[in-house]
Amino acid sequence: MKLSEIQDLIKFVSKSGVSEVELETKEIKIVIKTPKSASAVAVQAVPAITTPVAQVISAPQVTTAPVNTTQETKTPAQTNTGTDDSKYVTIKSPMIGTFYRSPGPDKPTFVNVGDEVAPGNPVCIIEAMKLFNEIESDVKGKIVKVLVNDATPVEYDQPLFLVDPS
Repeated sequence: MKLSEIQDLIKFVSKSGVSEVELETKEIKIVIKTPKSASAVAVQAVPAITTPVAQVISAPQVTTAPVNTTQETKTPAQTNTGTDDSKYVTIKSPMIGTFYRSPGPDKPTFVNVGDEVAPGNPVCIIEAMKLFNEIESDVKGKIVKVLVNDATPVEYDQPLFLVDPS
């Protein structure tokens, strides 16, 4: 294995976030360990003493969470089902987090379609960084539509509910 290949492997491991990688060939065994808090990479290369092994440990797998593109399709203008949504008031998310319709898994939802709300009434919970923030209505009216599914991520200023203020 050439020095440039080893350097490329070190760069790949340090960028991937993997803490340890071992690579063994007939000639050499390479162990790359990255500390969790530092950006330095420790490399240990020792001659292989074992019998020739055709085993090569593959490069670390990097997994990413899928991008949720369905959230953008839940805005009031795009969820129009033949009614005029412009007369409704939108309750929007004041933060990024996970949307919950009830205070707990075995508890009833805060509001349902058809329920009356008033300013200060809780309508949902948004979890952000392990903190559960109760979101209150700032308008008086009747819930017409819930725009977000339970236990899904929401963005700042994303519409959550449509309220008929009349």
